[in-house]
Amino acid sequence: MQALVGRAQAGLVRRRFATPAELVAGLYAALVQYLEAKELLRFGPFDAALCSGATLDDLDVEGMYRFIRIARNARQLPLPEETPPADLLRHLNLLNRGRLTNAAVLLFGRAPQRFLISSEVKCAHFHGTEVAKPIPSYQVYNGTVFELVDQAVDFVMSKIALAVGTRAKAVQAPVVYEIPKEVVTEAIVNAVAHRDYTDSSSVQVMLFADRLEIMNSGRLPPPLTVESLRVAHQSLPGNPLIAESMYLLRYIEKMGTGTVDMVRRCAEAGLPEPEFDVSAGFLARIWRPGGHARPSRAVRGTLRGTRDSTRATTQETAGTTQETGDSARDTTQETHAKADSSPTRERIVALLRSDPTLTRDALASRVGVTPEGVKYHLDKLRAAGRIRHVGPTKKGRWEVLDA
Repeated sequence: MQALVGRAQAGLVRRRFATPAELVAGLYAALVQYLEAKELLRFGPFDAALCSGATLDDLDVEGMYRFIRIARNARQLPLPEETPPADLLRHLNLLNRGRLTNAAVLLFGRAPQRFLISSEVKCAHFHGTEVAKPIPSYQVYNGTVFELVDQAVDFVMSKIALAVGTRAKAVQAPVVYEIPKEVVTEAIVNAVAHRDYTDSSSVQVMLFADRLEIMNSGRLPPPLTVESLRVAHQSLPGNPLIAESMYLLRYIEKMGTGTVDMVRRCAEAGLPEPEFDVSAGFLARIWRPGGHARPSRAVRGTLRGTRDSTRATTQETAGTTQETGDSARDTTQETHAKADSSPTRERIVALLRSDPTLTRDALASRVGVTPEGVKYHLDKLRAAGRIRHVGPTKKGRWEVLDA
């Protein structure tokens, strides 16, 4: 009997299906089971998946002990400082069937980019407002997610202006950066922690004369929207294991308040509210002082209108009447549209002023919207008498009419 069972197991197994639909369902289930067994199919988040080829020897043991020390003080991590690395990994759920996950390598790897090559951060500093070569300052940073954040933040803070006060009220002289460090850190942490690590692109940090842009390949998970980022919202990390460890070192909170803090701190520093764009990955744009036309009272009311639409409408009507004098020609809907897209239109005007020959596609790539979106804004700007097009459609140029 055992010999017969052995022969049956090694042979072809036949199964009868009553309908084509039953056959398709059986094949699909078998295929999923096979791909999962071969580790070619992933059901959970990327950071919980196995990191192929990585072993405990690829981790920085000293870095793991340092993590425990800091996390004990910062978040009361319930592990003694002498906890073995394997126990720390189990406590943080960084092992999958006894093997290292992607999160384990990204958090504690000696050389994470050896296994996850695109997990680097590229930082560039441009003297103008456009991407142009040669690049005055360009750095590609490698390391763990903690090292990536620290290095990228240091890159930005070393390039922006700061004011040093007096020691009249304290032993140390106060230092005030043109962009609050907390805003820069939050934007970079979000990009590193929530990006899509299956994408081949890297996090990009670009500092221009008028703004700071941080781009990553992540997407906003439903039900989050760009508008909801300006108010308290759910915390829905794309890489929950990475986010948990970054929380333990106080890099992030778990209350969905990061982008709200960015908006608040920019306002306190007298800067325009940061902009968020999800048309191609996720983009956070932070304006430097003087680099962006300050919104009128109507615009400011509308930007905060996601939190108080009634108050925004009142401010918008009064502000438009006093500051523009043409509210009689605008419907309430049109006024809202102008306020919501004012930063984009001001950006387009600035680009056309510097290069009147820019095409719609060129504007789209630089502004970060679709060509159709650029056409919409160009039409509105022309209707408002701010720009006009001179010459043939394809070979003409733009003229900016307002000073």
